[in-house]
Amino acid sequence: MIAGTKDTTLSEHAKYKEPKVLEALAASGLRAIRYAVEVDGIGEVTAVDNNEAAVEACKKNIQHNGSLASSKVVPHHADARVYMLTHPKEFDVVDLDPYGSPAAFLDSAVQCVADGGILMCSATDMAVLAGGNAEVCFSKYGSYPLRGKHCHEMALRILLACIESHAIRHKRYIVPIISVHMDFYIRVFVRIFTSASTVKSSPLKLAHVYQCTGCNSFHLQNIGRINSKDERNIAVPNFCPTVPEVCSECGHKFVMGGPIWSAPIHDKKWATSVLSDILALREAYPAYPKISSILTSVSEELLEAPLFVSLHSLCAILKCTNPTMVMLQSAIRNAGYQVSGSHVDPLALKTDAPMSVIWDIMRCWVKLHPVKHRPGNHPGNVILSQEPKLQANFSKVLVASVTRKSPRFMPNPEKYWGPGTKAGRHPKTFQMNNRN
Repeated sequence: MIAGTKDTTLSEHAKYKEPKVLEALAASGLRAIRYAVEVDGIGEVTAVDNNEAAVEACKKNIQHNGSLASSKVVPHHADARVYMLTHPKEFDVVDLDPYGSPAAFLDSAVQCVADGGILMCSATDMAVLAGGNAEVCFSKYGSYPLRGKHCHEMALRILLACIESHAIRHKRYIVPIISVHMDFYIRVFVRIFTSASTVKSSPLKLAHVYQCTGCNSFHLQNIGRINSKDERNIAVPNFCPTVPEVCSECGHKFVMGGPIWSAPIHDKKWATSVLSDILALREAYPAYPKISSILTSVSEELLEAPLFVSLHSLCAILKCTNPTMVMLQSAIRNAGYQVSGSHVDPLALKTDAPMSVIWDIMRCWVKLHPVKHRPGNHPGNVILSQEPKLQANFSKVLVASVTRKSPRFMPNPEKYWGPGTKAGRHPKTFQMNNRN
C-alpha cells in the first residue's frame, strides 16, 4: 500500500454524510421503511404523521420489517408543518406526498431542506391544476390554469412556480431535476439552494400565458427581463404584452393564464444517466418498462419549449385529415426549428417555432389535402383564408436516437384505471325499478 493512501480513503469516508430523509406525511410508514431497507447509504429516516392511529401502525410496521428498519426509521406524532418549521435546513431529502394539494405544506417544506437538498413533491388535485376549477387553483397555487391539451404540463409548471414563490421568500431558489405527469397525478423533484443574489433573477423563470379562445394558439411572456444597459444584470419588469388585442390567425380574443414556470423542468443529463443505470440493472426493477418509458421521453424533450401543441387539436380546428407525427416534425425541422415529443402526451409537439409557422405548415398541408368549405366565421375558416408565408417541406428528416426502439408510453395496467374515491366517501348507488 502506498503511504498516505489509507489516510486519504478514511478522510473521504469521514467527509461522506449519510443523507437524512423526512417523510412529512408518513401514514403507515410504508415509504419511509422502503427508504431504509432499499436505498443503500441512507441515513436516518423520520416519519411524521398527525394521526395517532397512523403512527401506531407505523411503529408496528417498523418492527415487522426487522432490525434495519428499526435502526433507521424514527416515527413522530406531530403536525408536519410545525415539525418542518422547527427543523430548518436539517433534512437532505424531504418527501411530500399528500392526498390532494401540497400547497399548505410548501412554505415549511422549502425551509427544512438543507442547501443542495432535494424536495420531492406530489399533487393529485388534477381537476384544480388542469383548469377544472381555475379560481381554486389561484387561491391555492397563485396561478390561473388554462384548458387545453397541454393542461397537464401546465399543471407541472404551476406547481414549480408555486414552490419557487415560497422559496424566494426565504432567499432560496429551486432547480428542477425531473418533473413528470403520470397516471393521475404529478410529481416534481427539485433541489433547493440559498442565495440572495440568485433569487433576484426569479422573474426571468416565470411567465404569463396568452391563449387564443378560438384556435388555442398560445404565447408566453416572461414576467421579468434583463436591462441591457445595467451591467449588474438585474431583472426588471417586462414590457407590455407582445400579443395583439385579437389573434392574428383567427381573430378571437386571448385569455391570460399563469404565472407558470417557464425555465426547463428537467435535467436531461440526470435523466439520461439514470436511464443507463437502470438499463444495466433492469432485472432489479419490477416496474422497469414504465420507468424506462418515462425517462426515455423525458431525456428527449426539448427544454427550451414550455408547453406544446397537439397534432389532433390542430387538425380538429381545421377539420382536416391528420398528417403523421413524422411528417409534421419533419416540416418543422425543415423550416429551421427544433421539435420533440413530450412525456405528457403521445401526440404532443414541443417546438421553438412560433404559432404562425405551425399554422403555415398546416395551411400547406390542407392545400395538399383539401377540406370541404364550411359557412360561418369558424376559426378554421379564418385560418385557411390566409395564404401561407412559409412553404412547408414535408420531406422526412432522420433523427439519430440510440433509444429509438424503446417505448415512450405504456398502456394502463387495468380497465377503468384512475384515482379511487377518497377515504370515508361511498359512491351512490341507484336501484332500477323492475318493470313487469
